[in-house]
Amino acid sequence: MARQWSEGHSTSILCVGVSVGPETLIASGSEGGEVTVWSQEGTIVGRITLSGEEDSTSVVFSPSAPNQLFVAHGDAVSVLDPRSLKGPVEEYQAAGEEEINALALNETGSALAVADDSGAVRVLEVPGGKVCRTLRRHTNICSSVAFRPHRPNNLVSAGLDMQVMLWGLQKTRPLWTLNLQDVAEEEGDQQQRPGQLFNPPLAHCISVSSCGNILGCAAEDGRVHLMRIGSGSKLEQHGAVKAHSQGASQAHFVNFLSHSYWLVTGGNDSQVALWDLSKHPVVAPEGKIQKTAPQRRKGKSKAKRKEQSQEKTKTDAQKDEAEGGDEAGAAGSAEEVTEDKSDKSGPKLSISHGDKVNWLCPAVLKGEPSVIVADQSSSLTVYPLS
Repeated sequence: MARQWSEGHSTSILCVGVSVGPETLIASGSEGGEVTVWSQEGTIVGRITLSGEEDSTSVVFSPSAPNQLFVAHGDAVSVLDPRSLKGPVEEYQAAGEEEINALALNETGSALAVADDSGAVRVLEVPGGKVCRTLRRHTNICSSVAFRPHRPNNLVSAGLDMQVMLWGLQKTRPLWTLNLQDVAEEEGDQQQRPGQLFNPPLAHCISVSSCGNILGCAAEDGRVHLMRIGSGSKLEQHGAVKAHSQGASQAHFVNFLSHSYWLVTGGNDSQVALWDLSKHPVVAPEGKIQKTAPQRRKGKSKAKRKEQSQEKTKTDAQKDEAEGGDEAGAAGSAEEVTEDKSDKSGPKLSISHGDKVNWLCPAVLKGEPSVIVADQSSSLTVYPLS
């Protein structure tokens, strides 16, 4: 049965995070700078409204220090003690170049990635908040960022420029880039049915499986785009699951079920779904019929991108060509799998939530595998994943 957690916020909840460790705490952030910490029973542990009252857009618990909760609001990050919400323990002012959309911590809690409206990803040292890397290649808002488990120097980013990028922190340029619009065009997605609106695959949320090799990206075309990373961090294969009838806003791998390839998704169609991807061709390619993506000359995709983007993209393109363009080669050689239609059953669990999904947070609450849903309202809803 679904449970409502209410009275923690007065505004629409935008983000949710869960702590790791023996005592499970949940944090939620909402419009106007509100932050609430909950017990796993749904009782309120504490509440605070951050100075400036800018929207709390991302909340992340430190995996190594349970007394640290990182909250993005405006272009700043506040570090809070979730058990004592009297005020920030530490403040990272101007952590982002513009308004921050997403935060991610590496497994040791020593590096904080910040994705913002400028398209930049900054990597900050923790503690202290010193900027040690600025990664610029997105030509539009960077909406989501995640570190790869077991690989502290690798992170992935996704943005409204419809691009997914894998970065090695030793360099300031991506190891590879996958343009989701190029993928859609190759699949002939734009031959839509009469009366069907075509939504471009703006990338909203990126998640990495606990093994570190499978990426899932929720996009505005209703799909979750899947990518497999092979040896040498190359993009080995990509495909998609048609997950939602409208834009997919959230996709998160679940690390507490029977294997690493369970994925929970949410969308603008007000649906929440749980998927078993263990047999998807991108995850388990052996014995599956695969279609190799045509080898595309980089110049062609550049020409397409130039038509869509702003003037600064042209200079980026010229810079790419000067630098040799090996990142496009890494993505261009990946095998493409046509959309998985082999699993007739679709999602293993489908929930009609009744409102657009702002955020999903998988969590084990009182021993029960669950998903916490934030929507346009000021309440959270908890569903069992069973």
